[in-house]
Amino acid sequence: MNAARTRTDRAAGEACATAAAKPYLTGHYTPVVEEVTAAALTVEGSLPPELTGRLIRNSHNPKPGITPAHWFKGSGMVHGIRLREGRAEWYRNRWVHTPALDGAPYMTDRGPDLTASTAGTHVIEHAGRLLALCEANLPFELTPDLETVGAHDFDGKLRTAMTAHPKTDPVTGELHFFGSSPFPPFLTHHVADAKGAIVHSAEIPGATAALKHDFALTRHHVVFVEGNVTFDPAEHSGIPYSWSDAQPARIGVMPRGGDGVQGVRWLSIEPGSLLHVANAYEDGRGRIVLEGPTVDREGFRLSWNWWTGAPGRGTEPAARSYTRRWVVDLAAGSVDEQIIDDLPVEFPTLNEEYLGAENRYQYAVSFPDEKGFGGYGIVKYDRVTGARRIHRAGDARLPSEAVFVPAARATCEDDGYLLTVVSDLKQDASQLLVLDAAGLDRIATVHLPHRVPAGIHGSWIPDSALGAAAG
Repeated sequence: MNAARTRTDRAAGEACATAAAKPYLTGHYTPVVEEVTAAALTVEGSLPPELTGRLIRNSHNPKPGITPAHWFKGSGMVHGIRLREGRAEWYRNRWVHTPALDGAPYMTDRGPDLTASTAGTHVIEHAGRLLALCEANLPFELTPDLETVGAHDFDGKLRTAMTAHPKTDPVTGELHFFGSSPFPPFLTHHVADAKGAIVHSAEIPGATAALKHDFALTRHHVVFVEGNVTFDPAEHSGIPYSWSDAQPARIGVMPRGGDGVQGVRWLSIEPGSLLHVANAYEDGRGRIVLEGPTVDREGFRLSWNWWTGAPGRGTEPAARSYTRRWVVDLAAGSVDEQIIDDLPVEFPTLNEEYLGAENRYQYAVSFPDEKGFGGYGIVKYDRVTGARRIHRAGDARLPSEAVFVPAARATCEDDGYLLTVVSDLKQDASQLLVLDAAGLDRIATVHLPHRVPAGIHGSWIPDSALGAAAG
């Protein structure tokens, strides 16, 4: 086994040798070259017994010998860790077998092929289905063992792409999502009910070709964000977007409900680009409060150059992303905004029982900066006191997005656990860390059979969500 793994590691190195200049194929992001299944994983500490389910995380992982022109063009590979009643039963990783994995083009003579997806950005569960997502295409359904079922079009009712960041309303169980396109219709909003059927679709008036990667859901509104990144046919990386000072930055607010499109309002904001929303809610005065990490023109340039492997890139893809707060006063027709923290962060998360409602705590991955914090970590924000606490990952260790899981019989918002997969370059290994969400202390470490590349987004999926299929 060790000899085989050595040969595999050597093959990985050779496959990436010609792409050494591509930062998204080296270091923490070096792709793995085989699908692995391992059982009875070693655990340090004690796994809480209520952690019975799967942590499934996605990543861009091109096959050996393939060098995509953009980080986001790498084929999707999902990594799953099965926990049950204090045990770590298995780890497995699988490519998402879409037409794009075998080289099928996105554009055809008949237009875009919505099944030609990398499916490499996120994994969610809704109505008992596991869906691997990539915002330019249809979602792809997976089995609980991470095998690919195929493209999922909601019984033919989904005729647009699907965002990689849908939102599940914790009160109604509805799934809100959108399809964005550089061509009209630029933005379409969809709602699937708790049973998984699309019950509403509507084109959003006033939208433009600006990049829309994420959005927000409050109890009464759907909130879209258009920044200064927009469609650019001259961009040849395979992701045809670039920064434009001529593209106005705006927030679009739509009342929830079937006739909400009649009340859409777009309000101007300061220049910038937001990829990921932390949360949004209506405050006591009826104003909409929206938060998330943003970059300015220079921050976007550094990140884009990293994503494409161009000269002049930063050391990390999100090294200048700072948390911003917008307060939208619809009555006054105004938006107040400010940077509320100067620590570079990305991949914000929260206790999703508070999605769309006022939350006290938020979590994110913190990145190295020039202001005294020298490495990666998981940061916790207390929005009431303004305090932040950081769990430092350690030298040459990069944690993934911290997924919140509520504790059994939780009484407070932060009663629960944070699950994060750490890439450890010095050990050429990875571990699943289980942190106490209240104090960020480590509760348990699960050792994985090989290094898991730094990835994008994922979800904790309890067995109760998958029913008998969970196994």
